[in-house]
Amino acid sequence: MNTRTPTARRSAPRAAAITAEAGRPDRRQAILLAAEKLFAQHGYHAVTIRQIAEEAGVPLALVGYYFGPKHELFHAIFEHWSYTIQERLTRLAEVNNDPDDACTLPRIIEAFTTPVLALRASAEGEYYALLVARELYHATEEADRVLRGYFDPLAAAYIDALHVALPHATRGQVAWGYQFALGALLHHLNDSRIERLSRGENKRADPAVAPMLVNFIVGGLRAALPKPKTPRTQQKTPTRRQKT
Repeated sequence: MNTRTPTARRSAPRAAAITAEAGRPDRRQAILLAAEKLFAQHGYHAVTIRQIAEEAGVPLALVGYYFGPKHELFHAIFEHWSYTIQERLTRLAEVNNDPDDACTLPRIIEAFTTPVLALRASAEGEYYALLVARELYHATEEADRVLRGYFDPLAAAYIDALHVALPHATRGQVAWGYQFALGALLHHLNDSRIERLSRGENKRADPAVAPMLVNFIVGGLRAALPKPKTPRTQQKTPTRRQKT
């Protein structure tokens, strides 16, 4: 005699189907990529778990099976791409931070921007770069968790490096400079209006303008945080020896 309840009899095949789907190694990656794309296009709060499952082509329950609630899926995207932050830190560590070398500041900014621009131009990283540019500066609990866990340490390292390169400025002033530089970078990643404003001459997120972006940021930092002018030493007029 079958003593299972109707609910239990219905859930058993469903659980078996989920287990079978979960055994496919590409399912987890498909969910992650689908969430990344939809969050980048529409924003975190506008996207449902059902929409992510449909985009990934998986059963709805499989999203929760792999990632749990939506905010954990959001966090998992940044964990997946955390190696790109390490790449930027590695590039920064390779810079010979000599404040007397005019090339130091451009090299720091190149280390800061180049990996991100390359990611934005790649098929694999396009939606992640857009997600970073779009979502992380909304005042949400999910974004704040990601900022504190992944991007605040990156920012602190670059602010420290810029402070060494610009020793005449306070760290607070350098932190403002970092934020302005970040704003220019994120706007470049996310903006499409440039195509209209340039009457079709420019294309959005064009990686070819990376040197121009670096020069813009470096020029802005140097203009905003100029070295103090060294006063000219007054030359003393030699006195004539008195004749004896």
